[in-house]
Amino acid sequence: MSASAEICANCAAVASDAVNLKYCTACRLVKYCGVDCQRAHRRQHKKACKLRAVELKDERLYGQGHERPEGDSCPICTLPIPLPMHNHSGFYICCMKRICCGCKVAAVKRDMFDCPFCRTPIIKDADVATALAMVQKRVDAEDPEAMAFLGTHYLFGSLGVQKDVKRSMELWTEAAELGSMDAHYELGCLFDNGKEVPQDETKAVRHWEKAAMLGHVLSRFNLGWLEHDNGDYGRAVGHYLISAKMGDKKSLDAIKDMFAGGYVTTVQYAEALRGYQVAEEEMRSPERDEYWKALSEWEGESAK
Repeated sequence: MSASAEICANCAAVASDAVNLKYCTACRLVKYCGVDCQRAHRRQHKKACKLRAVELKDERLYGQGHERPEGDSCPICTLPIPLPMHNHSGFYICCMKRICCGCKVAAVKRDMFDCPFCRTPIIKDADVATALAMVQKRVDAEDPEAMAFLGTHYLFGSLGVQKDVKRSMELWTEAAELGSMDAHYELGCLFDNGKEVPQDETKAVRHWEKAAMLGHVLSRFNLGWLEHDNGDYGRAVGHYLISAKMGDKKSLDAIKDMFAGGYVTTVQYAEALRGYQVAEEEMRSPERDEYWKALSEWEGESAK
């Protein structure tokens, strides 16, 4: 630690048992002996503080969230689920788990037709009341994923509830506070499109950033898309690189297009491509390949 860091930036009081110096919490560049000195030094320190605060924020934003969260992996085979996840898995409200297509097929082959994870009997589509009661029970227990799930249904007026944007936002906000990345993502989308609430890009970005730093791929892509749209290609590439390496094809395609336009270097494109290929290989399994082969054959027969 430098000598300058051991004195108050305003009055030059030296750190001692009697003088307790504390960092400026925004930038951590300087220390103060008290609030009065911090206020007195604010005008002189303001510019450097803001610049360093932005740097620290970017270090966190681009330095965190490089791994997909546990919830993106099938709880049975433990492999990450390919993106978009809804095309490669089924979501079970009984346990709020997403099961990959490979494990679903494996369960059926063993004559297991209940939830492959918790063995709860599958609720028929027409039995909306039972499904809603099951979800509400988990919401009452403060399950953040159940809150995020129910919030989406309130937004669209499905699963037996009337459309209620206010209630949707309440559920998403509470779920986000409890750590739900999906809730942050949905809130970001809500503020970004401005259809149900006044458009607020600042709030949208704030929610997407929180989710992205936890590994939410779609939020990371959206941040890249937003920077791309604003013409800040360097920041856009930074986001796209992270999400491409987590297996997001849209991010890889965006980098490919930017490479063609001269905004991405050969090294960056190669890095994104290698990262995407590694992620794609990590998501493969014989059971998943079997599912897609069977689906392809069925579609071929249906087309005849």
